[in-house]
Amino acid sequence: MAWSRSQNLSAQGPFLLLGFPGPRGLSVALFLLFLVMYVLTVAGNLAIIALVAAHRRLQTPMYFFLCNLSFLEIWFTTACVPKTLATLASRSGAISFAGCVAQMYFVFSLGCTEYFLLAAMAYDRYLAVCLPLRYGGIMTPGLAARLALGSWVSGFAAIAGPAALVARLSFCGSRVINHFFCDIAPWIVLSCTDTRAAELASFGVAFCVILGSCFVTLVSYAHIVAAIVGIPSATGRHRAFSTCSSHLTVVLIWYGSTIFLHVRTSVESSLDLTKAVTVLNTIVTPVLNPFIYSLRNKDVKEALRRTVQGKRAVE
Repeated sequence: MAWSRSQNLSAQGPFLLLGFPGPRGLSVALFLLFLVMYVLTVAGNLAIIALVAAHRRLQTPMYFFLCNLSFLEIWFTTACVPKTLATLASRSGAISFAGCVAQMYFVFSLGCTEYFLLAAMAYDRYLAVCLPLRYGGIMTPGLAARLALGSWVSGFAAIAGPAALVARLSFCGSRVINHFFCDIAPWIVLSCTDTRAAELASFGVAFCVILGSCFVTLVSYAHIVAAIVGIPSATGRHRAFSTCSSHLTVVLIWYGSTIFLHVRTSVESSLDLTKAVTVLNTIVTPVLNPFIYSLRNKDVKEALRRTVQGKRAVE
């Protein structure tokens, strides 16, 4: 009984995020880099939301999903970057047990939501390119709202089970987490109890969410590519491709980094490499999305031009 109480107390004690060990100069450089990228992420995604709200031409299902994605990116990066900045500034990554569980839950819930949103956006682009005459009748505002709401609810529900299992683990040894936020894999490595259930649940959710959303996205783009190839004129092909090129770019960046991070059977290997790739996933990708959509989308560029010039489109 005494051992059990001691073990429970150790689980509730503070953990230490290792972050990016190295000389002080490295910490300062990373702090400034991450701070700039965080500010750009928040400002860029808020700008996308403001543009869509201010211009009626952008108030379509495609940009409704984009606003959801931008809103998600703000919270996704906020869930881990401020704590990372605090760790780099103070070189003390202390975090409470409850804080670690909360951070882990929100980071992974928002990550799952992004998979579902990207799949919903792929389906929207499939309807727009492959069924243009029926698009307005199928992708109604009501359906778009249900798809977005379903993405958010499913994302947060999917992680509830693995998070509960990880939160019940006991930690009676080292509390140093080899990461810059409370990731599941390096936290599981620290546990002194049986972690198989938590590992299997985490892997199962990652497998289903990633491959399930990837399947929807791949099928949608297979039909899109087939439809574009069948368009006789080069101008028509370019116009059709331009409607989904921004989304496709975001999909490639997101899946390229996260498939490596989550679809693996061993959580004990390559933690340092995982940490490096997670920087791309949680810090770099969110700041790229607003620029990808603004630089590759003529409607967003036109809305931005009118806003900068102080004009409001009469539509």
